[in-house]
Amino acid sequence: MAEKYFEGVGRRKTSTARVRIYKGKDTSIVNEKPLDGYFPTKADVSIVLEPLKTVGLEGEYYFTAKVSGGGMTGQREAVQLGLARALYSMDSELKPKLRSKGLVTRDPRMVERKKYNLRKARKKAQFSKR
Repeated sequence: MAEKYFEGVGRRKTSTARVRIYKGKDTSIVNEKPLDGYFPTKADVSIVLEPLKTVGLEGEYYFTAKVSGGGMTGQREAVQLGLARALYSMDSELKPKLRSKGLVTRDPRMVERKKYNLRKARKKAQFSKR
């Protein structure tokens, strides 16, 4: 029999993460690697685990995440949002606690596209008077 899980999808910049939470004390896995092996610093790991700490379920649940696209920051925050969404899909009573810490809102900021005749999105060539 398959294990029961709750799923949440998180997105940030160009990253997308599908997170499934399970009851138990196993190690959390991101892209088939342990959580602390995938994210290089302790700060990254603590940011990802923030939703579990906020609701006080840190030792009782673990998760698996498949994340693609973007860089480290986008992936880290996509997993965090996916984890928060999975938690409140499991128990809707947790949503106000997560919202008070700002863990439920999707961050809409994206990289602005480059425009033609410009060097970057807004950077222009240096003006020459003569």
